[in-house]
Amino acid sequence: MNRKLDGSGSVRRLRAIGDSLAPRFSRAGHTNILKSTLAHWRPRPIDQPIPHELFAIPIRSNAPLLVVDVDEVLAMFMRGFERFVETHGFEMRITRFALFQNIFRVGELEHLDLTQGRALFDAFFETDVEHIDAAPGAAAALASLAETATVVILTNAPGHSREPRARWLAKHQFPYPLVINAGLKGPAVAALAARTSGATAFVDDLLPNLDSVAKDAPDVHRFQMVADARLRPLALTAPGHHRRIDEWPTLHSAIARVFGIDEAGA
Repeated sequence: MNRKLDGSGSVRRLRAIGDSLAPRFSRAGHTNILKSTLAHWRPRPIDQPIPHELFAIPIRSNAPLLVVDVDEVLAMFMRGFERFVETHGFEMRITRFALFQNIFRVGELEHLDLTQGRALFDAFFETDVEHIDAAPGAAAALASLAETATVVILTNAPGHSREPRARWLAKHQFPYPLVINAGLKGPAVAALAARTSGATAFVDDLLPNLDSVAKDAPDVHRFQMVADARLRPLALTAPGHHRRIDEWPTLHSAIARVFGIDEAGA
């Protein structure tokens, strides 16, 4: 169940939101899809740091490697966030492949401004991020692939969400190493892929991350997946560059093929 924020710092932030803070949250680096909108996306600096924990993850040097995102890939993020905002007097109207621009006060025509949306987003990660549902079929697909491949979870999430996100992963049978990234994912995926001679596959919902991996690690097999059916027709996609598969059973088979896994009898 969603919990109220009474007495928390999040309530104080929600009550103290001011328009003067808007520029702070309109900069590149604060605007990932499912954080804001792709219209605001800008490239990260070329010297973007690679998460230090990535180098401590055990990678089998000759096994396939699967690097997978969380929100709208393993987790039904939009539906979970939708339930949360409704408990605070707002509603979601899914008209864009975005987050904040889909949040409205009930009965109003203008969507919530970026500052207010960001405050709700931060509060959600503090109190309710563990209440997201898992994407159908995701746990079974990863468990099957993990019999042959190394699986690493690479997510762009607030730093303070590490512990609740790890608990969510354990609860939904995703017992794989977790890396908290910031910015585009190409550098991190390239660093992981360099540690194995096996095939590497990457799954994400965001076109900028897929393009980043194509640039920094062109030999990696890239798959775009959008778990929420309401978002699928709204998502920017490039099927000529990255395969688009939105259901885990089908995606599992596609990844198994690039890994050379025999599914006979599965």
